[in-house]
Amino acid sequence: MGCPLSAEAPRSWPPGDDENGGGEDDVVQVSLSAQIREVIKQSWREIQDDVSRVGVIMFVRLFETHPECKDVFFMFKEVDDPETLRASRELRAHGLRIMSFIEKSVARIDQDERLDQLILDLGRKHYVYDAPPKYYEFVGAEFIQAMKERWTSEQEDAWKVTVIYETGDSAP
Repeated sequence: MGCPLSAEAPRSWPPGDDENGGGEDDVVQVSLSAQIREVIKQSWREIQDDVSRVGVIMFVRLFETHPECKDVFFMFKEVDDPETLRASRELRAHGLRIMSFIEKSVARIDQDERLDQLILDLGRKHYVYDAPPKYYEFVGAEFIQAMKERWTSEQEDAWKVTVIYETGDSAP
C-alpha cells in the first residue's frame, strides 16, 4: 500500500539516480494536484520559521554531494571546509534567497500562471551562470533531504513532485 502521491512522484530520487543512467535529458511532465498543493502549503507552514538554517544545510549538503555545483558559485569554489561554509554570511544570504523563492512558490501554488512566471523569471536570472538544469534538481533534492526528518512520506512525495514541476519549467 502506497501513499496516494506516489504515482505522481519521480521513479528515482534524487534526480538522475536511476538504473538507466538517469537522464539529465529525460523530460518529466507533472501537474500539481489539489492534494499536492494543500500538502505543500501545510508543510511550508511547519518550517517557515527555520528557513535560514534550512538554507545553509541545503547548500552545505549540495556542495558535499555535488561538488561540481561549486563551479557556478564563484565565492565558494575553493572552499572545501563545511564549517567555513556554514559560517559564511554569503552562503546564508544565498540560502535565504532560495528559501524566499520557495516561499513565493508556495504563495503562488494555486495560481498556475503566476507560479510559472516566477519559475521562468528565476530561470532567466540564472541563465547567465550557465548552470546545467540538473543543478536546479540537485538543489531541490537537497532541500527535501534537509527536511526529510521533519516530514511525512506524503509531504516528501509532494515536494518531489513540486521540484520536478519547478525544475522542468526553469529554462529561459
